[in-house]
Amino acid sequence: MEDRVRQQARETLPGEAIPHESAVLHVAGEATYVDDIPELAGTCYIGLGLSQKAHAKIRALDLDAVKSAPGVIAVMTAADIPGNNDCGPIIADDPILADGLVQYVGQPVFAVVADSQIAARKAARLGSIDYEELPAVLDIASGRHQQSWVLPPMQLRRGDADSALLQSPLKMKSGFSVGGQEQFYLEGQISYVAPKEDGCFHLWCSTQHPTEMQHVVAHALGIDFNQVVVEMRRMGGGFGGKESQSAIFACIVSVAAYRLKRPVKLRLDRDDDIMVTGKRHGFDFDYEVGYDDSGLIRAAKIDMAAQAGFSADLTGPVVTRAVCHFDNAYYLGDVAIDAYSVKTNTQSNTAFRGFGGPQGALAIEYIIDSIARELGKEPQEVRKLNFYDREFRNTTPYGQVIDDNVIHELVADLEQGSDYYARRQAVAAFNRENPVLRKGIALTPVKFGISFNVVHFNQAGALVHVYTDGSVLVNHAGTEMGQGLHTKVSQVVALELGIDFGQVRATANDTSKVANTSATAASTGSDLNGKAAQDAARQIRNRLAQFAAERYGGSAAEVVFENGLVHCAGNAIRFAELVNAAYENRVQLWSDGFYKTPGLNWDRERMQGSPFYYFAYGAAVSEVVIDTLTGEFRLLRADILHDAGNSINPAIDIGQIEGAFIQGMGWLTSEELCWNDEGRLTTHAPSTYKIPTVTDCPPVFNTRLYQNHNVRDTILRSKAVGEPPLLLPFSVFFAIRDAIASLADNRINPPLRAPATAEAILDAIEALRAQVT
Repeated sequence: MEDRVRQQARETLPGEAIPHESAVLHVAGEATYVDDIPELAGTCYIGLGLSQKAHAKIRALDLDAVKSAPGVIAVMTAADIPGNNDCGPIIADDPILADGLVQYVGQPVFAVVADSQIAARKAARLGSIDYEELPAVLDIASGRHQQSWVLPPMQLRRGDADSALLQSPLKMKSGFSVGGQEQFYLEGQISYVAPKEDGCFHLWCSTQHPTEMQHVVAHALGIDFNQVVVEMRRMGGGFGGKESQSAIFACIVSVAAYRLKRPVKLRLDRDDDIMVTGKRHGFDFDYEVGYDDSGLIRAAKIDMAAQAGFSADLTGPVVTRAVCHFDNAYYLGDVAIDAYSVKTNTQSNTAFRGFGGPQGALAIEYIIDSIARELGKEPQEVRKLNFYDREFRNTTPYGQVIDDNVIHELVADLEQGSDYYARRQAVAAFNRENPVLRKGIALTPVKFGISFNVVHFNQAGALVHVYTDGSVLVNHAGTEMGQGLHTKVSQVVALELGIDFGQVRATANDTSKVANTSATAASTGSDLNGKAAQDAARQIRNRLAQFAAERYGGSAAEVVFENGLVHCAGNAIRFAELVNAAYENRVQLWSDGFYKTPGLNWDRERMQGSPFYYFAYGAAVSEVVIDTLTGEFRLLRADILHDAGNSINPAIDIGQIEGAFIQGMGWLTSEELCWNDEGRLTTHAPSTYKIPTVTDCPPVFNTRLYQNHNVRDTILRSKAVGEPPLLLPFSVFFAIRDAIASLADNRINPPLRAPATAEAILDAIEALRAQVT
C-alpha cells in the first residue's frame, strides 16, 4: 500500500523542463541522421524517373539513353521487383514502380542506380516514355460528380437530422473548402540499405513506422520479415509524411540492393520529394444546420469529401477521424454525416499532424461562426451555448461518453487571461476609425481524441538495461522526429529508478530489438512507449528492492529509490553500488515492458464506439490586422491555453504547442497547393509553396499549460501534445474572417476559403461588398 501511495505521488509531480536529449547535438551539427551515417564501400545511389502525365497507359518505355549515361550502373523497372509490386499500407493499390499505367504526374516509373547521386538524377531525366493519355480527375468536385472513390462512402447517424431540421426555427445551408498541406519536413525522404549475410538486409530509413517498412520491403523482395532489420535513430521532422509514404523509397533501394548485392542510398531533392509524396487531405464541405434564436444547434447535416489522390493510402482512417472530430467541443443531438474518399489523379494523400481531425473540426467552427453572425451575436456566446455539458449532453455522435470535460473552465480562464472582451471592444473601435486596415479577433476551442481508431495499434513494447556502473539504456517502439519522445521516455525511466536523467540513454528504434511496433502517430508516442518503458523499469526496480530487502532487512515495499540513492532499513546505498551487488548475486538487471491502452472499442461499419482513451483540450485567442487593398494580413497577438495534463516536460510541451500553432496557421493562411490543368503540382518548391517563417510569428505570443491531471491512468497522468495544438490556429482563420466581416458591420458572413491567402481574402472582400451594394 505504501509503495502504491509513493507511486501515485511520483505520478503527480510537476514535470521537469529538461532540454531535449539531442539538443546539444542538434546545435553543434553532430546529430546523426540517415544521410550522415558513414557510407559503406561500394555504395551506389538512386535517381527516379517520374511520370509526366496525370493518367495514361505506357505504350513504350525507352531507357537506352539512361543506361548509356555516365556513371549508370543499372536501371530498374517494375519487372525487376522480385516480390509484390505494392507498398500500400492498407489496400494493395499503390505500386512501387508504375507498371503499364501512370496515375499522377510525379509517379515513379523507373529507378536509375549510379555511382553518384548527381549522375543518377541526371540520367533519370533522359528516359523517354510514350503515353496513351486517359481522362484525368483533378479535383474533388469532378471526382464527386463521377462518383470516383478509393473507398466506399462512410455514414454516421444519430437521431433524426432530417426531422430535427424541419422543426428548427432557423436554418442555414452553405459550404466551404479547405486545402491540403505539404509536410515540408526539414530532412527529406531518405533510405539507405545494406545487404547482409544469408539474404538479409539492414535498412536505415527516415520513417515513423519501422515495422511497416520491414513488412513492405520483405513483401517486395519475397523474403521473411526476420530477414529485414530497420533502424531509425532520428528524423529531421515527419508530421505524418513519413508514416506510410517512406515505404516506396525503402522498397526501391531494397530492390536495388537485392539485385546488385551492394549498399544503395536514395535521397530525394526537395522538388522530387514534393512531386512524389502525398499531403494533408483537402476537403470540400456542404452543410445544412438548424438552430434557434439563441444559436443552439438543433440539427446538423454535412457532406465531407476528401481528396484522396490516386490510391487509398491512409485515407480511410483519416476520413474516419474527420468524422469523429466534426463535433469538436460541441454537442450535436441530431446529426447526419456522409463522408467521401474521392479518387483523383494526383499524389496519394496521407497522414499529416491531426490526421483528418483538424479538417472535421474546422467545419463545425465555420458553422458556429456563421450562426453567430447571422444572429448578430458575440461568437463566444454561441460557442459556449453549444459546448458539451458534464452530466447531460455529454455523448459524442459516435457514442462515446465524455467524462473528462474541462472546456468550460479552460475557456473561462483564457477569456480572462487574454482580456478577450476588452480587446474585442478595442478592435471594434479601431475598425470604426480605419477604412483600409481592419482588425479581427477570435477565440476557438479544441477537443481532440487521443488513440488510434484501429484498436490493436494501441500497444507498445520497450527494453530497459541497467549496467553495473548504474547507467541505463532504454529502447522502445517509438521513433524520434524532434518531438522529444526519447527525452520523455528517458525521464520516465529515470523517475522510476530514482536516478538522474543524465544516467539514461535512449537508443535507435530497431525492429530486431522491439518487434511488431505501431507507427509513432496519433499523438500516442509518449502514452504508449512511456508506459511500456515504465513497466520494464518497474520490474527491474522491484527486483532491486527485493534484493535490497533481503540484504539489508525490511520489506521490499518500503525500499525507496530517490536522487540516485536506495533507502532501505535505515541504509542509504548508491544506486550503482546496489546494482553491482545485485549483479554479483545474479539478479536480472534488464527487462522488457509492454503496454496496451485499455477500454477501447470501435465498430467501423456502424462508426460507433469508444475509440479514444481520453480527450485533450485547449483554446486560443488570435488578433489580426488585414490590408483590404492587398489582402495581406498580420498576426498581432496569440494567447494559448492548452491542456497537457500533468506535463512530463513543460519546455518540450510548450515548444510542441507553439510549433503546432504556427504550422496550423500556415495550413490555414499561406500554404496553398496548386495543380495546373495537366495535373502537375506547380507549388513544388519553397519558391512557390510558402510555409510560415519566423517573421510570421506574432510579436506577442503567450502560451500557458492548463493545470489538469489526466483522469485516465496515462504515463505520469500527462496528455498528448503532438496533434491537438494544431487546431488552435483556427482562431487565426476566424479572426481574419472577423476582420473581413467588419466591412459590413459584421452582418454578412464572408465566403472565406482556406487557406486564407491574400487572393482568398480579396475574393471574400469583393464578395462581401457585392452583397452590401
